[in-house]
Amino acid sequence: MTGKRILSTLAHRMAILAYVAFALFPLYWLLKVSVTPNNLLYSEGIRMWPSQTSFEHFEFVLRHSEFPTFFKNSLIVSGSTAVIVTVLASLAGYAMSRFNFRGKYWIVTLMLLTQMFPLVMLVAPIFKMLSPLGLTNSLTGLVIVYTAFNVPFATFLMQSFFDGIPKDLEEAAMIDGATQFVAFRQIILPLTLPGIAATLGFVFTAAWSELLFSLMLISGNDAATFPVGLLSFVSKFSVDFGQMMAAGVMALIPACLFFLLIQRYLVQGLTAGAVKG
Repeated sequence: MTGKRILSTLAHRMAILAYVAFALFPLYWLLKVSVTPNNLLYSEGIRMWPSQTSFEHFEFVLRHSEFPTFFKNSLIVSGSTAVIVTVLASLAGYAMSRFNFRGKYWIVTLMLLTQMFPLVMLVAPIFKMLSPLGLTNSLTGLVIVYTAFNVPFATFLMQSFFDGIPKDLEEAAMIDGATQFVAFRQIILPLTLPGIAATLGFVFTAAWSELLFSLMLISGNDAATFPVGLLSFVSKFSVDFGQMMAAGVMALIPACLFFLLIQRYLVQGLTAGAVKG
């Protein structure tokens, strides 16, 4: 039995390692191509690591391309969307969890319906709505669209966390003289920090990597985000793989730093949401 248990443990560990290697290999290849000089990209064939490395692609992207502008735009759009959606979802999720009011069933139904339509179907109507308002080529328009599409799911996510917090805590605070809002802000909200972190992470990632709406609603480089900016490295007859991969590596940095900052709460939040949802 001991031998079988050891073999089972080893097989389990090997399976985990194989999965991790499979998941991380594209990131490794991204880094490998980004440091490969242009003259070696095609001449050396498939190698696990180039014979020479260079940061010429990073230098070109930072100094001779508009990637810094795309990068800044993505930070503004993703950060603004994450904050706005989290605030709205926290308030809406609390209301859904704690109050029974007329039309609650239909509101929930409508929020679910917004998640059922393919985004491609909605590009033309949204463009027609934003165009008269002058929001089709602006970061504000992107933030509005991203907020509208992320609030429903974020609301359900936050509601699951509020459902797991006993109402007795609020009632005890209100008996001591606190209002409903004070009880929410001082007692309930700190307890939902894992949920807030999970919501922030989800929304930030969704807005950071979104391509369809940013491609269709933005027509100039001044308001383009980095997913659209990556397409600038694709010309009619060639693809600058080295520069594209270098831009991709730099685009990973903000997301990694963001998750590093909230990792203390993120695992708790995702686990609690999975159990309570």
